[in-house]
Amino acid sequence: MINVTKSYLPDFEEYSKVLKKAWEKSWLTNNGVLSQELESKISNYLGVNNTIYVNNGTIALQLAIKTLDKNKDEIITTPFSYVATTNAILWEGFKPIFCDINSKNYCIDENKIENLITKKTSAILATHVFGNPCNIEKIETIGKKYNLKIIYDGAHAFGTIYKENSLLSYGDISICSFHATKIFHTVEGGCVITNSSEDFKKINLFKQFGHIGDKYLSIGINGKNSEFHAAMGLCNIDKIEEIIKERREITKWYNYYLDKMNLKVLIPSPESKYNFSYYPVEFLNENELLSVVKKLHSNNIFPRRYFYPSLNKLPFLEKSNSCTISEEISKKILCLPLYNGMDEKLTYRICKLINNCLK
Repeated sequence: MINVTKSYLPDFEEYSKVLKKAWEKSWLTNNGVLSQELESKISNYLGVNNTIYVNNGTIALQLAIKTLDKNKDEIITTPFSYVATTNAILWEGFKPIFCDINSKNYCIDENKIENLITKKTSAILATHVFGNPCNIEKIETIGKKYNLKIIYDGAHAFGTIYKENSLLSYGDISICSFHATKIFHTVEGGCVITNSSEDFKKINLFKQFGHIGDKYLSIGINGKNSEFHAAMGLCNIDKIEEIIKERREITKWYNYYLDKMNLKVLIPSPESKYNFSYYPVEFLNENELLSVVKKLHSNNIFPRRYFYPSLNKLPFLEKSNSCTISEEISKKILCLPLYNGMDEKLTYRICKLINNCLK
């Protein structure tokens, strides 16, 4: 079975050796020595200061949203992302106001944001889709103009560099996912990165039930991660450049073998150093996509419809605005298998099946 992704795993003996540090201390969670070390290594790798390691990317989003003014309960966000982006907004009692996307990089259309701002708007929550950057300059200019907090869902953005800085260093708050499907993972995990020392203190409290020792200072949740997960991260973080390099080669094979007459592939921002986190292809229509999916499934190959449906069409939303571009693209975009360990022969086989199907 060829899945859309396959988790990168370090040598088991290496993992055991790292984990032994926690084992010897019997300190398995509650901000243990490995978690502290991983936070420091993540900060160093990304070139940021305020990194908070948490138990998953969804909790990271919730913690970021928890810093907002609840008296203004609207968040302008993208309809083209994983469902966790919208779920976190709803879970924290805010209302998502969907802004359509641009058709080039699938990120929020920065030119449509201002028309959606009201007196109830608290923040803009934009996703760096497939690890490709949003229009950061325009979005942050809008944020300053209207005094809105900028939160970036950078779940796919670990390792992407934008204008010589980590893509996760921008905005008031950025979050990242370290789920097992990501290029850098801790099995389950994520982080919050903030440029605000005040938000850094708040989020650290929120993630540990709102107290330090016997001092109870705010509401909170259990956002802590374990030493078992941190050990995986410590094994993987030093290999991230090697991981990205290999994924770049696989992407080159796809670009070479795919017949792009009948489909569109993602072109990374020329101002970024891309992390090659996904390989999305956009078909001419949904029927072609479904035909390709059927063909690949019959050959034991399982791509994923990232991201379908358009989030403004989620069935549990009480009311939502139309986003025609996102609704259309979500029906005809598919992510092909991309993971470390894929060889050129497998990539060619996948491309040949798609090319023959589209003919």
